[in-house]
Parts: sequence; structure tokens; C-alpha cells
Amino acid sequence: MENQVKHLNPDLLQPSKSIKRSSSSTITLNVGGHLYAALRQTLAKHQGSLLEEIANGKKPVQHVDSMGNTFIDRDGHVFRHVLNFLRLGELLLPNDFKEAGLLRREAEFYHLGALVQAVREWEQQQAARQEPAFLEVTDTHERSQGLKVYCSDPNLIEAVKGRLVQVSKSRLDGFPKEFEVSPNTIQFRHFIKSETGSRLIIMKDSTFVCTPESLKLEIMMLALRGGYRLLTSLDSSHGSAVQCEALHFVK
Repeated sequence: MENQVKHLNPDLLQPSKSIKRSSSSTITLNVGGHLYAALRQTLAKHQGSLLEEIANGKKPVQHVDSMGNTFIDRDGHVFRHVLNFLRLGELLLPNDFKEAGLLRREAEFYHLGALVQAVREWEQQQAARQEPAFLEVTDTHERSQGLKVYCSDPNLIEAVKGRLVQVSKSRLDGFPKEFEVSPNTIQFRHFIKSETGSRLIIMKDSTFVCTPESLKLEIMMLALRGGYRLLTSLDSSHGSAVQCEALHFVK
């Protein structure tokens, strides 16, 4: 027998290279029947969370499946969003996601406060999208007051700011900070000439914004292209919407 062993190929006595052994840097979790594999450092990103305690061995494993994987008796389908949050550092959900309440409760179970807050903010954003957005453009015809643009949806305000820039001394200075009131409001004061040699221009075609009417027309076009519709216009005796003192839009 010993002679036979001596003549065996020594490579046959080594473990098969086709057998993959689990790495200590990775952990496989069975969450409600769904298997997830992740780096130990990914699960341990948030100090004090249940997953961090499991990853670092702070919490003894109470249940394992038939393959020896740590078993967690929670919703396995929604856990993918928990794991993606740990991997990416941000919450990315489809707009038609219907299980935000469940995801928030799962985040609470895993003691992931940052994820709980992220889900709440996502829910608030979704609720805001479902509500009508209102746009009001008012013009007092006084240079001391100028033109005021208010929109309940800050995205339109950002679109206006991205469309208009100030140019001075042959350089683009971006949207003037002096006009920014809040994420929902812009107050254009002395917009024709805020300082010597400076002008507002439309970014794409470098057209100068020379009058309140041209500025209102640009905002109106942005609103209409964005899906807003004109509700009312006050003092339209001049015969043109851009000359009205107030314009109201809804989306």
C-alpha cells in the first residue's frame, strides 16, 4: 500500500482547484430565503447597525440555514435595497416603487438610521411630485422691486437659473447670487444692468435680456415647455401676456 501511495501523482493529493472556498472577506446571508453575498466591510459600514455587528462578530449568529449561512427572518426581496444603500451610500429607488413603508421598517430593524431618513426624504419627494406645481410671475413695473418668480417646484427655478447667466467684461459669471431669494423664489432687481458692463444673457444663444418683457417671455417659454399651463393673467389690458402684472401657471 505504501508503495502505491509513493507512486501517486502528488497533485492528486492536493485539494481540487475547482472547489471554491469562501473568503473571510465575504459573507453570505440568507434573508427570508433570498441569498445575498457581500463584502464584510460593506455590511459593516454603519457602526452600531445589526449588519455591522454580524459582520464584525459582535452579535452571535442565532440561526443558520442548511448550508451554514446566517439566516435573518426578514423580507428578502426588499433587502436588495438595503444592501444597495450600503454599497452606494445613497438610496436609489424606481419612481414606481410601492414598498417604501416596508423598506423603512426594515431599515429600522437593521438599526440603519441613515437609511430610515433617506426613505422618508424619498417619500416626501414622491408626495411633492404628485401635488400640483404652481408658478407665479409678478411684475410691479418698478425697478426697485423688479420681477419676482415663485414656483412651488424648485426644479423650474433651477431651470431658470441654468438658462440665464450674467456676462461682464467678456466673461460668464453664472447666475447672479443677488437674485436668489430661496429654492422657490427669484427676485430680479435691476436685472438689465446690475453693475457697470454686466448684462443678463440667455445661455444657449447668447441673446441679451434687455427688458422685463423679454425676461418674462423666456420664463413663460420654459414653463410651457415644462408642462405648465397658464391659468390667469392680471391686467391684460395691454393686449399681451408678457405685459401683465401677474401670470399664474399650474402643472
